[in-house]
Amino acid sequence: MRVIDTRAYVGMLRELTDAGKEVSLIVAGSSMAPFLVHHRDTIYFSKPVSPLKKGDMVFYQRTDGQYVMHRIYKIKGKEFYMVGDAQTEIEGPLDEKQIFARVTKVRRKGKLIQPGDFWWWFFAKVWLNLVPVRPFIIKIYGLCSHS
Repeated sequence: MRVIDTRAYVGMLRELTDAGKEVSLIVAGSSMAPFLVHHRDTIYFSKPVSPLKKGDMVFYQRTDGQYVMHRIYKIKGKEFYMVGDAQTEIEGPLDEKQIFARVTKVRRKGKLIQPGDFWWWFFAKVWLNLVPVRPFIIKIYGLCSHS
């Protein structure tokens, strides 16, 4: 097995998206749970060709160079605010120039999900607006799933 630096790898994928290609990546990390699960699901992304909107999953680069894939929580002018599906803290403002790709579809539990599908809509519209109560929902779900 060969270990590759994540920043270098995502940087290479970014070059491909800048060239107009769609690329895929296995999800690493838990910030997008429960929609996307670490090392189980795959995301497909490309350079945005239409205006970004609230609910879009996007790839961006933080000022410290770290690459992150989260959901757009709010847009104010040219400022973007982001949140992971497992998070309650909003990150931002980010400059639009920091965003380099939009997730176009995902392979979740082996099934392809894309805009227009129920789970895509649910997490982009319903779950996104539940940020303040997510800890309670996750806690209740955790209690219920073990019974």
